[in-house]
Amino acid sequence: MTPSKTARVGIIGGTGLSDALVALGGEAVPVETPFGPPSAPPIIAHWEGVDVAFLSRHGMGHRLNPSKVPYQANIWALKQLGVSAIIASGATGSLREDIEPGHLVLCDQVIDKTFRRASTFFDEGIVAHVEFADPFCATLRTLLSAAGERVSTTLHHAGTYVCMEGPQFSSRAESNMHRQWGGDLIGMTCMPEAKLAREAELCYALIALPTDYDCWRPVDPSRGPDDLLPEILANLRRATDNAITLIREAVKLMKGPPTPCKCHDALKLAIWSDKKHIDPEVRKRLDPLIGRYLTDNDGTMM
Repeated sequence: MTPSKTARVGIIGGTGLSDALVALGGEAVPVETPFGPPSAPPIIAHWEGVDVAFLSRHGMGHRLNPSKVPYQANIWALKQLGVSAIIASGATGSLREDIEPGHLVLCDQVIDKTFRRASTFFDEGIVAHVEFADPFCATLRTLLSAAGERVSTTLHHAGTYVCMEGPQFSSRAESNMHRQWGGDLIGMTCMPEAKLAREAELCYALIALPTDYDCWRPVDPSRGPDDLLPEILANLRRATDNAITLIREAVKLMKGPPTPCKCHDALKLAIWSDKKHIDPEVRKRLDPLIGRYLTDNDGTMM
């Protein structure tokens, strides 16, 4: 079924940001995908002169834990709506003293520790290997960096995101190990989201919202959970407000046709399966992704 509306930019909201974006208004648009329903119907709105689709990663009311988010359906739904670029956000813990709670980070690298999630669209009847050396779109990160010059908050222009399975937080030993690995942030949601966006040939950038220092940093023993939780929630609200301002400024820079980007041709050399041996049902199911690569010069299917 073809969606009744389309959008140019997708915005995936994580903890904190989803509710704030939904409150901005718009129309919920049901989308069917071969991978089941998305976390919630995307909400399409005309925002700062651009048609955008807001998608709540954890569902309305934050019902889905990170391992249960339907990442395949979410990315497919945005692709089906015509989205060419995704700006995602997510609450994280900071692994660096200089990345303070309330700051924003444009991630440029990732370490994937997840193991319970479907991480590809090409898991049956077809093999594709996309390049992923640079997990986050450089073109979109450059645009967000430019937008950051208009925002009065501290924006770190690079950072390595360690994505753990969760839903439990790290042990202290793990937190220190992540720092030794070169991690700057710890979170639970950007994988496989970024991998699937690359397979769907969508630009994808991640704004991380640090809310605390994870557990590597010693805490005043006189402070208990009743003291720390309000502080973490206040940090999240502050980071959320800053992220909305940054995204708004970025969207203003996205008027007009999409900027050409190599992300939009990520599958060009990635499909390794012999086209003659790809099952017709697989071709049909994945046609929005692979259709243009499985045709002869005259436009007929191979």
